[in-house]
Amino acid sequence: MSPPSAIRPIRMIRTSPLKRMSRLVPPVWTGPADRAGRAGPLGRTNWTSPRDAVLAGVFLIAMAVDRIEAADGLHTGLPLALALSAVAAGALAVRRTLPLAGYLVGSAALSAEALFVLPSAVSPYANLVGLYSIGLYATRRRAWFGPFAALLGMAAYFADLAHTYPVIPTGVLFLWLLGWAVGYGTARRVEERGAARLRLRQQVVAEERARLARELHDLVGHTLNVLLIQAGAARRLLDREPERTRELLSGMEHSGREALDDLDRVLGLLRRGAEAPGGPALQPGLADLDRLTGRLEQAGLRVSVRVDRGADRVPRSLDVSAYRIVQEALTNTVKHARARTASVTVRCTGGSLDIEVSDDGRGSDAGYTPGRGLLGIAERVSMLGGSVEHERGEQGGFRLRAVLPIP
Repeated sequence: MSPPSAIRPIRMIRTSPLKRMSRLVPPVWTGPADRAGRAGPLGRTNWTSPRDAVLAGVFLIAMAVDRIEAADGLHTGLPLALALSAVAAGALAVRRTLPLAGYLVGSAALSAEALFVLPSAVSPYANLVGLYSIGLYATRRRAWFGPFAALLGMAAYFADLAHTYPVIPTGVLFLWLLGWAVGYGTARRVEERGAARLRLRQQVVAEERARLARELHDLVGHTLNVLLIQAGAARRLLDREPERTRELLSGMEHSGREALDDLDRVLGLLRRGAEAPGGPALQPGLADLDRLTGRLEQAGLRVSVRVDRGADRVPRSLDVSAYRIVQEALTNTVKHARARTASVTVRCTGGSLDIEVSDDGRGSDAGYTPGRGLLGIAERVSMLGGSVEHERGEQGGFRLRAVLPIP
């Protein structure tokens, strides 16, 4: 048994929530050409695939049978004919990794076969597959060499048949170019789908990052602001009102414990995923507004809450978002408004949830710029297809109103 000093520690590999979220989107495949030249398990390049090798073998057998049956009519010996057939068929084995080079080699073998041996009934179809592969697997720029290479190859192929075909047959040329166009169009569609998936992955990661930022801002920002106000009040009352100071410190302890519970809940959701059983149920909703306003009253802000009876029947996601909007609005009141009182009204009107938060603070300056809290509210409302407005109240203070459609 090895001594304890010989035991190597195990390294724990952690995966960030954003990386886990990005796996919800399928891996991006930007085009068939990207698969060319992938390194094998030992670091060597895979020059061919089993399917292409089988395809090349099938064509080689068919060409060999055709050459053997026509052996008496060959201009040269059978070995040269079989060698050219092997080259033309073998070019298909690299049609994914080296589509242009493979096609040029196959076209050269096909032209030599037509000029010096005897035109084959099978070899042209191998050439057609190679031209299709250029459009499908070559890069966008190299793929455009395909039609020109096909034109040159056909000119060489039909050169010895000028007495039969004075020009390149239009139908054959059209068929070959059609094969290239089908491959090229397929490759471009795959690239477009890959680009769309890439954009979707980036959007998912960005939305998840924004969601995490909102959750942490709502949780940590609100609690820290309340704790700071309570700590300031406790410092001022420490010598004059010990009992009141004790209440404030007790409230700070209670708020801190609740914040730790909420933080543990958020982290637990990140570890288990948003679809974990019971996860969404742990999110606070409109029913928890009394607990929220209780903490704020300890910080010196009196809050009146009015929630319509129908508001407790809205979907859970809307319920949570409404709570977060109220929480952030009241946090801004505590942080910026220097208000003594605030009011919260939640109504169900015309198929929408109407949320209004106002205070009697100093209000906003003309031409003010929304901060992180208001921007977070706007993002949350926008995701739900609603609208939000905020302005100086008619009687002073600040007023925020958000309207969320009820699905």
